[in-house]
Amino acid sequence: MKRFFLLSGLALVLLSCNNQEATPDVSHIKLELAVQHFEDAFFSIDTNKLEASLKTLEQNYPGFTTDFLSNILELMPQREAADLKSFYRAYQPLYQSSTAIFKKQSEELNAVKNGLQLVKYYFPGYALPKKLITFVGPINSFATIITEDAIAIGLQLFMGKDHPLYTSEQGQMLYPAYVSRKFEPAYIPVNAMNAIVMDLYPGQHFGKPLIAQMVELGKKIYLTDHLLPATADSLIIGYQQKQLDACYANEKNIWAFFVQNDMLYKTDPMLIREYVTDGPFTNALGKDSPGNIGQFVGWQIVKKWAAKNKGVSMDSLMKKDPVQLFEESRYKPG
Repeated sequence: MKRFFLLSGLALVLLSCNNQEATPDVSHIKLELAVQHFEDAFFSIDTNKLEASLKTLEQNYPGFTTDFLSNILELMPQREAADLKSFYRAYQPLYQSSTAIFKKQSEELNAVKNGLQLVKYYFPGYALPKKLITFVGPINSFATIITEDAIAIGLQLFMGKDHPLYTSEQGQMLYPAYVSRKFEPAYIPVNAMNAIVMDLYPGQHFGKPLIAQMVELGKKIYLTDHLLPATADSLIIGYQQKQLDACYANEKNIWAFFVQNDMLYKTDPMLIREYVTDGPFTNALGKDSPGNIGQFVGWQIVKKWAAKNKGVSMDSLMKKDPVQLFEESRYKPG
């Protein structure tokens, strides 16, 4: 197998602002989005009057209280009171520290709101969430959830990459550094829009050839990129900036690696997993490379196709057969 190693220390200057297309004017799109801080209400309950407190919580947060207790905390009826009190005590300090971080995150919340306006612009028939709910859940719980009428953000996974919750031995067992480095508040809009994109296009691509899976990943990044036009590319794709710089500088070599090793139409799950799942780096491309290199390649293919097919709706692009999209793109980085 031929190998092409990504280079470090590149003298490459790239624009950190993502797509260069004109951002649609969405000022006319009215957005009804109530921001609710469920964590404030939950960590203010009286655990000595649990039944009455939970009843009030359900009245104030109908639907989500049940989701939180049953699906996020995963409480069993026979141990609900004991386990809830245990969680309440254990996570009270984390909640207290979260208040200092997230009550100031107006920039992130505004990015989510603008992203939802762009969702409505590209997909007029999509039912937007009416509420943005923040909560503090267990460390091994969800970062972002789409409910029937809300998008919910788990603040416990956005406390900053150096938070002791993640750097502890238990935290690193759950989330290695290449994962926890993305537990920054700046990733809140990206996670929110990724959740919307997955809700719009949940497609299953298992069993499809590598090129199809790379293009499908590229489509989702392309869409998220357009929903967050002011967000840096490195945040959109989840790479460190130096990794993204190296990918662009070595785009020709990366593509040659897949082509010359005749990998594009392979369907072996073990082979494919190496290139379309997250990791500290891509083994075949060296330690300066990012994991999930396939999403970068897929993204470049989609951008090439979209540039040739201006005016095609975002929905048509997302539903386009991935292999056909690749072949029509005639992608070949120079």
